[in-house]
Amino acid sequence: MIRAVKYTDASQLADIYNYYVMFGTATFETEAVSADEMANRIQKIEGNSLPWIVAEDQRGSIIGYAYASKWKERHAYRHSVEITVYLDKNHRSQGLGSKLYAALFAHLKSISVHVAIAGIALPNETSIALHEKFAMKKVAHFAEVGNKFGKWVDVGYWQLVLNTMK
Repeated sequence: MIRAVKYTDASQLADIYNYYVMFGTATFETEAVSADEMANRIQKIEGNSLPWIVAEDQRGSIIGYAYASKWKERHAYRHSVEITVYLDKNHRSQGLGSKLYAALFAHLKSISVHVAIAGIALPNETSIALHEKFAMKKVAHFAEVGNKFGKWVDVGYWQLVLNTMK
């Protein structure tokens, strides 16, 4: 089931995210995030009237989430968002990312978001395939902009125009 996030989800969201903090380069954070910090992040997204959705398994445990955040703070960027998806490490490569993104994109279109942007630490063929499945196009590549686990990491950006504006 896919539903809107609740503040009571913060601990499970932190658990999913912290796996990537500690063992991956999908995020450039290097210290685990607390449930309180995750609740603060939920509040910020909701405060900007943007969606944060979660996927639950049959037992009601959260197995993935996706959200949209402001792309930049300047007013002229208000029609663009950055999108993010994280899956529980035991629920990857099962189509869950596609289900979350389908729901997220539908919501973003309904609130007239113009452009969705995704940053991907490279290499990451699985994430690239997910984003390109939704017709996102690579628009930028920054070499060696992050350093995690003692190595330099490139970041690529993909974008999709969701709604045309007049």
